[in-house]
Amino acid sequence: MTKERLFFKGVSEIVGTEDLGLLILTNESCERQITIVCDKAMAVQLELRIKNIPVTKIMFPEVLCKLLKANTAFNYELVMDDIIDGQYRTILYDKDTMEPTVIRASDAVLLSLVGNIPLYIESGLMRRQSVAYRENSRGVSLPVNTISDEMLQAALDKAIADENYELASHLRDEKQRRMKRNEKKDNLN
Repeated sequence: MTKERLFFKGVSEIVGTEDLGLLILTNESCERQITIVCDKAMAVQLELRIKNIPVTKIMFPEVLCKLLKANTAFNYELVMDDIIDGQYRTILYDKDTMEPTVIRASDAVLLSLVGNIPLYIESGLMRRQSVAYRENSRGVSLPVNTISDEMLQAALDKAIADENYELASHLRDEKQRRMKRNEKKDNLN
């Protein structure tokens, strides 16, 4: 598998929501970016680290990473390798044993930041999901296949209310793709 290193650039809000945020990650050259939807609690946790608030030194993620580094080989990497049900599948690998542990993508970003663990994305996934990175941009592109079903429905409702029928058609198509995929899964089980 070929992979590219990702770097955390910041947290952005999703206009019209109070309970969600977007994590911005770029490739090493800062030419391409991906975005990850996160809950408000994770956005707050990352903001604390961005602002270098002193209390973070005694918070659980920092303390746990410090203990692990002192008492183990602590040789890990994080890899995003797929999208499943609108979420980036992210795996924490022990590089010595290659033992995988699935972790939520937003938690992986926090762990990468706190534990200085390299975060990668499979190159093909980066090609498919990334958009051009523009520093200090007011808006952020978010691939429709990385949002939850609830967010997809809300976006569809808003597009219809705003009479943006081209966007509504695109969102409806994504919703239908997901329904067909879920029906196939149900038939296999």
